[in-house]
Amino acid sequence: MAQKLVVVGAGLMGSGIAQVAAQAGWEVALRDVTEAALTRGTDAIKTSYDRFVSKGKLAAADAEAALARITTTTDLDVAAEAGIVVEAVFEKLDVKHEIFRALDGIVKDDTVLASNTSAIPITKIAAVTSRPERVVGTHFFSPVPMMALCELVRGYKTSDETLARAREFAESVGKTCIVVNRDVAGFVTTRLITALVVEAAKLEESGVASAEDIDLACKLGFGHAMGPLATADLTGVDILLHAADNIYTESQDEKFAAPEQMRRMVDAGDIGRKSGQGFYEH
Repeated sequence: MAQKLVVVGAGLMGSGIAQVAAQAGWEVALRDVTEAALTRGTDAIKTSYDRFVSKGKLAAADAEAALARITTTTDLDVAAEAGIVVEAVFEKLDVKHEIFRALDGIVKDDTVLASNTSAIPITKIAAVTSRPERVVGTHFFSPVPMMALCELVRGYKTSDETLARAREFAESVGKTCIVVNRDVAGFVTTRLITALVVEAAKLEESGVASAEDIDLACKLGFGHAMGPLATADLTGVDILLHAADNIYTESQDEKFAAPEQMRRMVDAGDIGRKSGQGFYEH
């Protein structure tokens, strides 16, 4: 019998997780609150599969079979039969708390509850459940079908078994894992990229160097594939600002205090590639 996965949230991350899981043989239920969100998610999956097929990286029959393993629903009760549930909604603690409270009353006793959060401590998310030992962080990277890394985050009470099952799931969909053993806000990767983006934004804001030159320095000086400000535009300036605020709230470390310019960019809607304007024009 195929393994059962429920992904809560059909946005970019949720649909990407559903895509790689279905391709790896998982039976996937993709859940969101509206049919329109689910349609956008499945359309994105179909487009991605078509792209892989056109490049010869995936057989058309395999893409068709993977799509057939994905069902969609607006009913969270679908999680009752899941072995693992991955939450992939917006990075707001109250939103995640609402979902995890509901899941706590739906899922089986041994179901793994995973969060795709990139910055919120897992212990805070797990605190609203009666099973914090079953809650774990599975931080995938965007675009999920292309990025090889998954950050596994152990909450204060996450059990060894839960961590092992999360690793088994992530590796089954083709990811390489690192383990974050102490549940600090931002974990490893988000702390590193957020600190770099914040400092780069401060340098650009104060006129030390242009965005182009700051990014070029990181590419040629450090061997980065993409500079920090271009990364912010790709990820979303709003998303990185939110991550910086989460980490700063937890740590009170000034290196995560975002500059005023980032806040005004977000206020103005200049949030990167998805809006057409960020640190660069797109």
